[in-house]
Amino acid sequence: MSRIVHITGARPNFPKAAPVLAALHGRAEQVLVHTGQHYDDRLSRVFFDELDLPEPDLNLGVGSGSHAEQTAAVMIGLEKVFTERRPDLVVVYGDINSTLAAALVAAKLLIPVAHVEAGLRSFDLSMPEEVNRRVTDQLSDLLLVTSADAVGHLAREGVPADRIHFVGNPMIDTLLKHLDRFDEEAARSTHGLESDYLVATLHRPANVDDPAAVQQLVATLHKAAERMPIVIPLHPRGRAGLEKAGLHASSGVKLVDPLPYTAFLGLVRGAAAVLTDSGGVQEEASVLGVPCLTMRPNTERPVTITHGTNRLVGLDGVLPALDEVLAASRPERPAPLHQRPPLWDGAAGPRIADVVLNWLAAR
Repeated sequence: MSRIVHITGARPNFPKAAPVLAALHGRAEQVLVHTGQHYDDRLSRVFFDELDLPEPDLNLGVGSGSHAEQTAAVMIGLEKVFTERRPDLVVVYGDINSTLAAALVAAKLLIPVAHVEAGLRSFDLSMPEEVNRRVTDQLSDLLLVTSADAVGHLAREGVPADRIHFVGNPMIDTLLKHLDRFDEEAARSTHGLESDYLVATLHRPANVDDPAAVQQLVATLHKAAERMPIVIPLHPRGRAGLEKAGLHASSGVKLVDPLPYTAFLGLVRGAAAVLTDSGGVQEEASVLGVPCLTMRPNTERPVTITHGTNRLVGLDGVLPALDEVLAASRPERPAPLHQRPPLWDGAAGPRIADVVLNWLAAR
């Protein structure tokens, strides 16, 4: 059997990796590495418990640090892993620092790389993720894409067509598999919600690092909370700044710790709308049929706008857009298959497994 090493490191990676690992089970020798980029149990351990992920074979425990410190620590750890294990293929997910680090180390050791969620582009180089995904794609031998626009981006960047495979979105496989566990009534009870409510997630540097932006963001959220209660699972990144700016001062704002996967999506499933700067939440909300207002000037997931419930809004546009959403009729939930992006059908994991195994066999 071919030996495949999977690299995960942060909360967004785990629901993407789970269906790929499952589809390759028994068909390849698999090694799961957790870099430890997210080390808080609420952002890491709980996902392994909930998503039926196998225990990591290795945990590098790199923890937090600057982008350079974190990337370097992952590279040092993975160089030893790859040298000892000599995989036939390294599979990386998404666009975090661990993704870039793994691709760099594998490329220098002449080990092929497969990038799941390749080709996404925001065209905003102020986002560290944009740098990570662009460099990773240039180093990858297999580019496994979630949407047609990603195919076009890679083609324009000169990636040969035979390296690009449109396979769909494995994160949606995980969402659909666990759909019956997303209990909105339990979410209402847990958070004391007796009527309609909003959900917000915030962690992008542009929103939570600059004090002036934080003040504007907090003022916007307070005004949104005047319309209906807003539950905010606070990511560790930016928490101190948001709390210092008085985010908790509104009686309509309910601040909670990061939630487990099923509890969070149960909360999202029952929301009147979601306000976010996250990439993955745009996708999840679109499939769940929940209106999503993305508080950014751009998105690397435009398919959530053309085939989903997502809208891009700057902070100045949040409240008018929210009023429009709340006045409109509620979309069907979850979104029926014909209203979802192409191949977001719950079968991306098996398609990825087939592409990977066929490619390895051909070598």
